[in-house]
Amino acid sequence: MNRILITSALPYINGIKHLGNLAGSMLPADIIARFERLRANEVLYICATDEHGTPAELAAASAGQSVRAYCDEQFEVQRRACEGFDLSFDHFGRSSNAPNAQLTQHFADVLEDNGLIEERVSEQVYSLDDKRFLPDRYVEGTCPHCSYEKARGDQCDDCGRILDPVDLIEPYSTISGSKKLEVRETRHLFLRQSKMQTRVRTWVESATDWPPLARSIALKWLDEGLQDRAITRDLSWGIPVLRHGKPRPGFENKVFYVWFDAPIEYIGATQEHTEACGENWESWWRTDKGADDVTYVQFMGKDNVAFHTVSFPITLLGSGEPWKTVDKLKAFNWVTWYGGKFSTSQNRGIFMDQALELAPSDLWRWHLMANAPESADAAFTLEHFQSTVNKDLADVLGNFVNRITRFATSKMDGAVPGGGTPGALENELSAQLQTRLIALTGYYEAMEFRKAMAETRAIWAMGNEYLAEAAPWTTLKTDTDAAALSVRTGLNLVAIAAIIAQPVIPQAAAKILDALSVPEENRNWPEATDASLLSALPIGLKFTPPDVLFTKITDEDVTEWGEQFGAEC
Repeated sequence: MNRILITSALPYINGIKHLGNLAGSMLPADIIARFERLRANEVLYICATDEHGTPAELAAASAGQSVRAYCDEQFEVQRRACEGFDLSFDHFGRSSNAPNAQLTQHFADVLEDNGLIEERVSEQVYSLDDKRFLPDRYVEGTCPHCSYEKARGDQCDDCGRILDPVDLIEPYSTISGSKKLEVRETRHLFLRQSKMQTRVRTWVESATDWPPLARSIALKWLDEGLQDRAITRDLSWGIPVLRHGKPRPGFENKVFYVWFDAPIEYIGATQEHTEACGENWESWWRTDKGADDVTYVQFMGKDNVAFHTVSFPITLLGSGEPWKTVDKLKAFNWVTWYGGKFSTSQNRGIFMDQALELAPSDLWRWHLMANAPESADAAFTLEHFQSTVNKDLADVLGNFVNRITRFATSKMDGAVPGGGTPGALENELSAQLQTRLIALTGYYEAMEFRKAMAETRAIWAMGNEYLAEAAPWTTLKTDTDAAALSVRTGLNLVAIAAIIAQPVIPQAAAKILDALSVPEENRNWPEATDASLLSALPIGLKFTPPDVLFTKITDEDVTEWGEQFGAEC
């Protein structure tokens, strides 16, 4: 049994997440967690809400709430949405909880003790109309490198360059739109990333289980040269800046920068979970406490890669302590809404809570992973969603399950029939199944989601192809044993189809396996070399055909949803 730690990028507390956020981190992480559990591995899947920073302050003020009350409310909203999508977190924490604060302050102390943090007076943009210093992302203007007119103060989304707000041309506040900005001096703590340049590059270049997207982004940052970055902000909401447990003079009205403390919450949430279970959290995170046998897997969108491949590793490696660093990192491009951005304010796109009101979570899960944005951005369209759901789920899997279970109920008394001896057709089916299961397992191990979904669908399609050739409804008239063999083989293939569907469409898979009376202990990931795969269901086992598994999406649905959510049809 392997020990596997899985984390997905933390969803920000401000607002429900859209389908792209789901597809780029939490959903693929959940699928791998489910896959590894089915292989009897010890899995710890950790996530949390990211609750600090200016957006939370502004949203709370707009809602007329304290920041704490706002975050309490939004945490429950996000938790329910994740639950609705069957995201199987072992723990869903909050970055505003005590363990994260204690760990963040600890890392700041040891990094400073190691000469990697120092106080500096820096220039920061101050908005006269907003009466506040503006965080980098709340300053926009023209990029000095590529002339993109909506570059943020921390990064240009067009050319990808890391920026400083004072470098922007014609900057303005995104809070008020005001151009009455001036540069003022303020004192902050700086993480001396430049001192870790060589060590981090060596670490990144040694990573063998990162896809090209993740490696290219990390190396681009390193090629440009790591810059020292402020890790504190002039805010009231966040983790207080202490020094060895005592208030730091001059930093009473400052907090740690959200991007310094957010990744540390992976550890904080683990601590919360394991301590509640009476276990040792350090066995997952410290190599001197047992984490040397842990495989750590991270999932995130491409905009989070730099922080996870450079900034967070600098925190861990720079501490000089034996912290576990990531082994496998899966980065995704973006899911777009008809080629454009999802936008709440412009009523463009479907968000997680809305999606669940339209269709069951399995449908969204399947489509998003069958079209995962692995090699490039992927445009979500309702027309494509309709096609994927109707063809893959309804016409292939749903049709296969319905055909064989209802025929067996009608003609074989609703039980797995005996009789007949496997012949050339069944032997060929078994060999093909073995080949495909080996491929499917390999795709999951490599975290290649599009290929895994395509292989899953191909195995489902084998069921329909086998029934078409074996034709038990025809052979029943002349050879009951041959018909019984075909039905028994088909029912066993239904069980396999459902077992391999569990990571991605868990609700439908459970309905099928429950209908076939397959016990929990027999629902583990199938071994390709198991010769009994197509005869695992005991002869005489009673079953009941499941209800309709997938309701097709109609053209009327697509038209109605498109009008409701701003589809550019």
